[in-house]
Amino acid sequence: MRNSYERSVLSEQTAGTDPLALFSKWFTEAKEEKELEPNAMSLATVNKEGQPSVRIVLLKGLIRNEFQFFTNYHSHKGKDILDNPKVALTFFWPKLERQIRIEGTVSKISKEESEAYFKIRPRESQIGAHTSNQSSVVSSREELESKFQFLSKEWEGKEIPMPEFWGGYSVYPTKIEFWQGRVGRLHDRILFERKHSSWERTRLSP
Repeated sequence: MRNSYERSVLSEQTAGTDPLALFSKWFTEAKEEKELEPNAMSLATVNKEGQPSVRIVLLKGLIRNEFQFFTNYHSHKGKDILDNPKVALTFFWPKLERQIRIEGTVSKISKEESEAYFKIRPRESQIGAHTSNQSSVVSSREELESKFQFLSKEWEGKEIPMPEFWGGYSVYPTKIEFWQGRVGRLHDRILFERKHSSWERTRLSP
């Protein structure tokens, strides 16, 4: 099954010189287009043996020009990041026929920032963060649900504390590539590479 990409074009003029400004513009357009989960992004990590793995996480903000997401620090991805802070992100918005690829380094955000975000999460998600030892083996679905119910009663009417093993990460981008689908598979690809305090822009062959 093949689609013919005819929705838009990406020129050097429309790309501009600031990839983060272009990302914000495309992200806003993805939300306006009602893309399904426009903040969903693939996160690729590599462990100390060189084995890559990838999964979908949700972008929670472009904070201080870095891409922020939250997770369990003891998860598979958390262990990979501890061994190797180099990561890659990908956004794909099929309605707009667009993709953005990002490479960079990741680090934990402050506990204070993590707590501020944890407090605005839905209560069920707060309890869920305590319930799941993410990526570890669990005997059954019933075990998870039982623990969730127990914690729900334990904290009924009380403020739920943020788990010590949970928090945010921030990805500092060093490369950002914008991909716009075009007719005949002659797609537009504009790459920005960080050079010290500025960005260098080049066009890539599709």
